[in-house]
Amino acid sequence: MGESRRLTMAVTGAGGTRMARYVLSALVADERVAHVDLMVSGAGRKLLVHEFGGPEAADPVEKLLGGLNKKVASWDPDDLAGPMTSGSYSSWGMVVVPCALGVVGRIAQGQANTLIERAADVCLKERRELVLCVRETPFSLIHLRNMTQVTEAGAVVYPMIPTYYNVPQTVEQMFEEFTARLMSFIGLQQTDYYAWTGEGTPAHDDRSR
Repeated sequence: MGESRRLTMAVTGAGGTRMARYVLSALVADERVAHVDLMVSGAGRKLLVHEFGGPEAADPVEKLLGGLNKKVASWDPDDLAGPMTSGSYSSWGMVVVPCALGVVGRIAQGQANTLIERAADVCLKERRELVLCVRETPFSLIHLRNMTQVTEAGAVVYPMIPTYYNVPQTVEQMFEEFTARLMSFIGLQQTDYYAWTGEGTPAHDDRSR
């Protein structure tokens, strides 16, 4: 029997919500994923409007996927009664993409003021996977210390840094490559990404897209 994974995804107020679209689309398309609990912060919703257009009140699932999907349940980050507040709720873990460094700081300090932060806190206490795709740069000393602290607590800091040695030709290829690598990193192995062999490579990634 194949894997049937349930996981949580959050989108916070750091630029790069287009990456969230690619990641959520990949999760929905993957037969090994049975269910995704999605949370988009207030600042994240504002960025969805900035990057995709449309009204801020629109369902974030529709903004990210172009329509509703039976695999995805959308939750209000201000609803601290949401199921992710409890370790008894079945979940593989959580991915935050993009992850604002302010959110990292609150997670590092155990400040569960929103459902997003509480869900991350539950992942840490239950020893579940927590992957934080931070985007901002450069990092201040405070950022670095907070990232160190969440790493020591069991999270993984996975910056939204594109690869370059595959020589991507478009922004879309950068998004696709990052998404494929992130999916493989969380145990949903992908085949459609560039793998260095050490034997020399063409001047660009010429795989068909």
